[in-house]
Amino acid sequence: MLPDDLYLWRAPGAPALLPDGSAAVIAVHGPDAAADAVTGGLWLVPLDGGAPRVLTRGFADSAPQVSADGRWVVFIRRTADAPGQVHVVEAAGGEPVALTDAPLGAQQPVVSPDSRRVAYVARVPEPGRYERGGKPGAEPPRLVTELRYRADGLGYVRDRERAVFVVDLPPLASPGAGVPQDAPEPVRISPAGLDVDGPRWLPDGSGVTVVAARHGAREVDLRRDAVVIPVPPSPAPDVAAEEQAAPVLGAVRPVTDADAGSTLAVGAVLPDPDGARVWLLAADMGASGRDCVAALTGLFVLEIAADGAPVGAPVRLTDPESVDLDPGVLVAAGGGVLVAPLREGAVHLVRVAPDATVAELLGGTDVVTSAAHAADRTVAVRATPDSAGDLVVVTNGGARGLTDLSARLRATGRLRRPQPVTALAPDGYRVEGWLTTPDPERFGAGPHPTILMIHGGPFAQYTHALFDEVQVLAAAGYAVVHGNPRGSAGRGRAHGRAIRHAFGTVDADDVLALLDHVLADERLDATRTGVMGGSYGGYLTAWLTTRTERFTAAIVERGFLDPVSFVGSSDIGWFFGQENVGDPAVDPELVAAQSPMAHVGSVRTPTLVIHSEQDWRCPVEQGQRWFTELRLRGVPAELLLFPGEGHELSRSGLPSHRVARFEHVLRWWARHLPVGAARVTADA
Repeated sequence: MLPDDLYLWRAPGAPALLPDGSAAVIAVHGPDAAADAVTGGLWLVPLDGGAPRVLTRGFADSAPQVSADGRWVVFIRRTADAPGQVHVVEAAGGEPVALTDAPLGAQQPVVSPDSRRVAYVARVPEPGRYERGGKPGAEPPRLVTELRYRADGLGYVRDRERAVFVVDLPPLASPGAGVPQDAPEPVRISPAGLDVDGPRWLPDGSGVTVVAARHGAREVDLRRDAVVIPVPPSPAPDVAAEEQAAPVLGAVRPVTDADAGSTLAVGAVLPDPDGARVWLLAADMGASGRDCVAALTGLFVLEIAADGAPVGAPVRLTDPESVDLDPGVLVAAGGGVLVAPLREGAVHLVRVAPDATVAELLGGTDVVTSAAHAADRTVAVRATPDSAGDLVVVTNGGARGLTDLSARLRATGRLRRPQPVTALAPDGYRVEGWLTTPDPERFGAGPHPTILMIHGGPFAQYTHALFDEVQVLAAAGYAVVHGNPRGSAGRGRAHGRAIRHAFGTVDADDVLALLDHVLADERLDATRTGVMGGSYGGYLTAWLTTRTERFTAAIVERGFLDPVSFVGSSDIGWFFGQENVGDPAVDPELVAAQSPMAHVGSVRTPTLVIHSEQDWRCPVEQGQRWFTELRLRGVPAELLLFPGEGHELSRSGLPSHRVARFEHVLRWWARHLPVGAARVTADA
């Protein structure tokens, strides 16, 4: 990839199936140069042949849901200058109509089982804040009294809690007549003070399940509960609006209860269609409620009595030491559920029955990001080494592709296929990764300068999926090695916890073992290497430069560089550092032994520091201080700052910023690791 090839990138969102299983609705998005935004609409994709057709052409349409009667497609439409709102369009096509006008936008729409109502989540601002056309600087001061008060990519959250609303779908008319314009007013159903997420309808439509932290210790631990919020009946259609009784909010009913001893951090809750059980994706936070390091997301089932009360405690169906599930995939399917376990650089798709029986649907090197099921048919979004994501229908033999959204990228001829590699750390531990080499027809047989790339997290994983970071470097003439050292996800709890209170130890050994292993390849130049990474990857990049001068240059991006200041400046600082590297107020020597900032005086490696000005995950002061400390000591260093961006710049920032970032990365490497052969041009 060239930097501008980013504008060829297309990927689908989570699919929704028509009730008869004949077609799926997906959102297809990609960076748009003219709009300098990610844009796209909804597609209707037949499962048994036929070309996909465009269902909507909004600026940015997403999160489609299909009503149980198959008539409506409900989705979120965002415009260039306004947040997303719930819209509805007939599945047969037509002009969408807005159902909401929430001040800060709406998200997560779900259609009721009777196809008559939509529940959704919207942030409710305090009076006088976040007003359209308002001046943030003129708002009253914020009094902060709790640890959880802001979030990266969003900002302050205490003054705009998430609430659940319900809105009636338009009254039925003849098919094809279009959506009536007089949609009813939404009704809030969640009580004030309860910040909610992930609504799902109960099978009888009497309520919605949500995830919320409502227990007494919610401000000092990471537990979250699944709860039920009752939904009042729809207003009588033959009674004037002014005569309708105001809805009475029922008491929130716990499904899990941290106050009663539950140690779970629930991430998703799904009532089974038969009403007999509830499925949960959750991680066990232990007795402290904060034991989050490599806490594997598991599948739990909880039986429900006829009166709707939970029976006993949730039962974990997946192994707590070896199975880690993608927290975004939980789909009812044939009496069980579809979930997506992370497995050594892959994300598979499996069906789990209530008795814990597992059937694998997609495996190998597939990277599944979402799925849907209806009428005994299953579709999934799957990424591969040459696809950023495509819709597939699951078959007895695996999967059949329904889209080919990365075709234009492949047509450039610039994509390179990573090759799996396995190395052994000094203690004999197996380390897995990939090596990607430049095209020999453009850059010769080598030896090529080589870049070690390190992922964030640390409890995350690089995957087999097409990865723009690697492709841009390979297209510029660099060999790239990247992998999953100890501390990563995908290989169980022990693998992930291996660096707890030991950052910069075996994880450093593992990435260097990968690098040394591939440098034995004669196509690679062992004398010209660089290292780069973001977030935790920025941490380990900086850490390596405090320990060795073997790298010609480094790029430290959005790094976790000083555990001490991180405690009070990061949105997750109140727990992340203490759980991962230790508490600097309790054991300062332990923390200093893992802190790049404590050892910055040892660095001699030229370093480009990249940071976003609105990063509240790894705040910009981390990068600014690293740059300043290097310059004060005479180390060649540059600081590249992106205005208006947060921690997710490289993945979801403005397209122009993402392209500029690539250009600066290539500029830095061209200066310190020049490629011997002619550079690739847009005409190549």
